[in-house]
Amino acid sequence: MGIEYVTIYAFSIDNFKRKPDEVQSTMNLMQEKIEELLKEESVVTKYGVRINFWGNLSLLSQPVRLAVEKATVSTAKNSGPVLSVCVAYTSTYEIMRAIHKSCADKIGKIQEQYANGHDDGEEIISVADLEQHLYTLDCPDPDILIRTSGETRLSNFLLWQTTFTHLQNPAPLWPEFSLMHLVWVVLMYQKAYPYFKERRSKCKRMH
Repeated sequence: MGIEYVTIYAFSIDNFKRKPDEVQSTMNLMQEKIEELLKEESVVTKYGVRINFWGNLSLLSQPVRLAVEKATVSTAKNSGPVLSVCVAYTSTYEIMRAIHKSCADKIGKIQEQYANGHDDGEEIISVADLEQHLYTLDCPDPDILIRTSGETRLSNFLLWQTTFTHLQNPAPLWPEFSLMHLVWVVLMYQKAYPYFKERRSKCKRMH
């Protein structure tokens, strides 16, 4: 179908507030699934998928963190589709992280401006600066965002990147989401594509 980038929301930072046994069972399952992806017969190996993991990975248990690091390193040179897994992630955290890193890059300029006792309105940190520090730097903004189970909220997922994204909320729960549902989602996007194309063009002209 020509889909080159897929990003999934596997585990939110807020999910760590759940019961400890529930968090632990999810971590165990995550480790198991990551290890399965690296087997020779997996879809990752077959199609040369490159895997990214986005989020505050220091919050993960050590076995999961090691599995994440192994998957990232072992697929880094793959040239096929890109699978990005948001784990220990929220968009709020991603944006705050980008702000902190941008400020660190510009700290000299900030100190100089305020040491002179004036603020001339000059832009110190730009949108481009922030985007250089987002996890999604090397990936295009998503065309489609699928929120299964009929939910109509983004739950702090890719808030910065979804300005011109087609949001869809099919009724099936994630385990029941099939190829048929995916094809339908793509068809709905194709129907709405002219509108999104026009909006993106207008935004580019304004910038």
